[in-house]
Amino acid sequence: MGLETLIPFIAIIAFATYVQTITGFALGMIVMGAVTAFNLVPIAFTSVVISAVTLINGLIAIKGNFHALDIKRVMITCAGIFPALLAGLLLLDYLSESFNSLLQLLLGITIFTGGMLIMLRPDPLKEPSPNAVFAASGATAGFLAGMFSMAGPPLVYLFYRQPFELKTIRLCLVSIFLVCSTARIIMVGFQGGLTLDMLTFSLLCIPMVMFFTWVGKRYPPPLSTTNMRRFAFSLLIIIGISLMVGAL
Repeated sequence: MGLETLIPFIAIIAFATYVQTITGFALGMIVMGAVTAFNLVPIAFTSVVISAVTLINGLIAIKGNFHALDIKRVMITCAGIFPALLAGLLLLDYLSESFNSLLQLLLGITIFTGGMLIMLRPDPLKEPSPNAVFAASGATAGFLAGMFSMAGPPLVYLFYRQPFELKTIRLCLVSIFLVCSTARIIMVGFQGGLTLDMLTFSLLCIPMVMFFTWVGKRYPPPLSTTNMRRFAFSLLIIIGISLMVGAL
């Protein structure tokens, strides 16, 4: 990988790491979208690097903040993810490309509409959702991860609607993505999909990821709780639009 590829890739990783640290999500969306748009490296390569970067970001973001993490709800959500992930992967093998595009379009419309509605009224729920809702959200996220490699939207929608502190919301999301990234790296490793170039580049990204995770923890944007929720749902709207455009 030459410097003309390495430098912009690391710059994208740095920006995405900061956004993930302050919101709890969007790293994969930003990196995959930008790298694909500029045709920097293959998608398979990018996916592995995203998993590695998400793992490092999660470990650093959680360090020193473990007391603010809602471990119970993280575990319930993760319990719903993995079986549904396998189901999504299996279903993907049976769907034609045209039908898959239709599902992606419907998913994009749903995410866009939900993001718009909640952004206009970003006040959280009065009471936390039942545990079954977290499990169902995890299952939906796992299914979408298997179908479209995009687990974030249902989790973001659910957690940002909860009457939790923003710090707890961010840490819960980062923790869930950390678990998912670890599982994905292990699965890819068993399949023989890890290469020396992937591992080397992931190691090169670690200093930048550590620095911008620290920056995100230490210097978040000066937004109120309401505006931060609006910002998070604005990112959901962007995800929805990108899915709709990709399906057309």
